Amino acid sequence: MTTIAVIIVTWNSAHLVGDVLHALESQTLQPDRLLLVDNGSDDVEALAATADRFPGCELLRLGHNTGFAAANNVGIRRCEGIDFVALLNPDAFPEPGWLAALVSAAQRHPEAAAFGSRLLDHADPTRLDGAGDYLTVAGKPGRRGHGESAQGRFLSGEEIFAPCAAAALYRRPALVAVGGFDEQFFCYVEDVDLAFRLLLGGYGSRYVPESIVRHMGSALTGRRSAFSVYHGQRNLVFNYIKNMPGALFWIFLVPHLVLNISYLLGASLAGRGAVVWRAKRDALRMLPAFWRQRRTIQAQRKVGTWRVLKLLRVRLW
Repeated sequence: MTTIAVIIVTWNSAHLVGDVLHALESQTLQPDRLLLVDNGSDDVEALAATADRFPGCELLRLGHNTGFAAANNVGIRRCEGIDFVALLNPDAFPEPGWLAALVSAAQRHPEAAAFGSRLLDHADPTRLDGAGDYLTVAGKPGRRGHGESAQGRFLSGEEIFAPCAAAALYRRPALVAVGGFDEQFFCYVEDVDLAFRLLLGGYGSRYVPESIVRHMGSALTGRRSAFSVYHGQRNLVFNYIKNMPGALFWIFLVPHLVLNISYLLGASLAGRGAVVWRAKRDALRMLPAFWRQRRTIQAQRKVGTWRVLKLLRVRLW
């Protein structure tokens, strides 16, 4: 019998979680466990009151903000013996068939370990928030179709580079095998990094268009806030250093450097250079540690360079 857990990491999001839990109550396939992992919210008492209204909802208080990656890892560890874990952000509202569609796709595609939803813009559901994540050969991550019309687009299931962890399903044994999320990322790009390591470990990722979610996006951290810019800019370097296979690493190193310089120049011209410079500085400072991680990841790689290249976008942006 297939067992499923849903994990929602919260941080000052009690005002949103009730609607997410209502959406989960309406799922045609109900999870075996539902965990709220709270990252030291100021509104944790309101969150607890909300959780109490939903039977079977487990609230785990971490006491301080450990980051999206670490909090999800705590939830994943708590789900020992579970076959699948579905991750859902507190600003992501699934339609009734969301979980059933993801699990059905997983059963049809045993070669894959990660399954991504069709994200619609919460404010304007005629537009896409994303249909899975991509990564360019230069190391730029992004969301397929973000901001574009949803009409007639991305309606077929297919292999993708990564699911967006705002609404995704993972095989728990595969997550354990690759070490889960990298907690040094804290948040942003951590889902692309995880999918990259799953790919290198021999697992694929797929897009499931029938699993529909309305996503607000950056409802808590702020879209293009200094916080999100810093972590996104720092972590895209971490992801490239750790995971890009040997030949591709050296072939596309110059485009990766050009990408980072372009971000620095663009941010400086826009008056936001300080946060990007700090992100790149901190990435360089942590380079030795991530290079050590790289050696371990690449030594355990189970797929060839061509397999990785086929899933990368051959472009700078």
